[in-house]
Amino acid sequence: MTKRVALVLGSGGARGYAHVGVIRELEARGYEITAIAGASMGSLVGGLWATGKLDEYCQWAETIDSFEIIRLLDISLGRPGVIKGDRLFERMREIIGDCRIEDLPVPYTAVATSLTTRKEVWFQRGDLVTAIRASSAIPSLFSPVEMHGQVLVDGGVLNPLPMAPAGSALADMVVAVDLLGAPFQKKQVVEPEEKESRSIFDGLIDKLMGVSESKKSQDELSASMSLMEISNQSMEVMQESLSRYKMAGYQPDVLVNVPRNICQFYEFHRFSEIAAIGRQLAIEALDQWESRHQGEPSLLLEAEPSS
Repeated sequence: MTKRVALVLGSGGARGYAHVGVIRELEARGYEITAIAGASMGSLVGGLWATGKLDEYCQWAETIDSFEIIRLLDISLGRPGVIKGDRLFERMREIIGDCRIEDLPVPYTAVATSLTTRKEVWFQRGDLVTAIRASSAIPSLFSPVEMHGQVLVDGGVLNPLPMAPAGSALADMVVAVDLLGAPFQKKQVVEPEEKESRSIFDGLIDKLMGVSESKKSQDELSASMSLMEISNQSMEVMQESLSRYKMAGYQPDVLVNVPRNICQFYEFHRFSEIAAIGRQLAIEALDQWESRHQGEPSLLLEAEPSS
């Protein structure tokens, strides 16, 4: 049966923790990841795995709470994006180190979007942390990355599920993880702690972006979404359409659909829960694929040694 996997990891904020669960299930079943392409959070998780630092990151992620997330996001006024993110990416560099993409053990692609050229930018060489930061710079929230005369933002703006790089990978199959899947039908109960953290984060961002609560009626405050949530959901509507378009040209062998309502995109304090959901979804998707392909030989033949 096929074992070599080109892995495509989509964008979606904290839902990207589901990528960890998918990777762990692939490894548990003996699949070999031979190439990774990712956008936004997908570029981070893929880069961490490629450097062998994913477990270290996960141990850290399990310990952080919502207040630590706010501190790491380094919110600042007077910038093109209310979140600087310097502290966050300093922490990422502490974990990853000064690593160059071309030195990774497998081909790796981080996808960003150039506001200058209006095109995708593929990072396949250069500093890994810089590539991840450019790929993750959500417009209007995170400050963009300026380099080589270009202004770079989140890869999900143009390509939330970067299938094309996987097309040329040396692999038997492509596994894609889409973080914009259809929502769970059953409404999830929001625990008091989650409500509190959401209120703190939403309120802080809204104030920094100039939204005055005095301008909202009581009905609007109780019923409407925050400005940040509206901005994020607007972008996700666009990304869902883009993902379908990309997959029309590059169909993955296995598609893991992560429901878009498993968490808010900034709920990075819910690592264990989200990673567990990702693993369960991977189990279901891989079980279905394996049941259809049981006993098939690998599509890649090993080269015969020369005599």
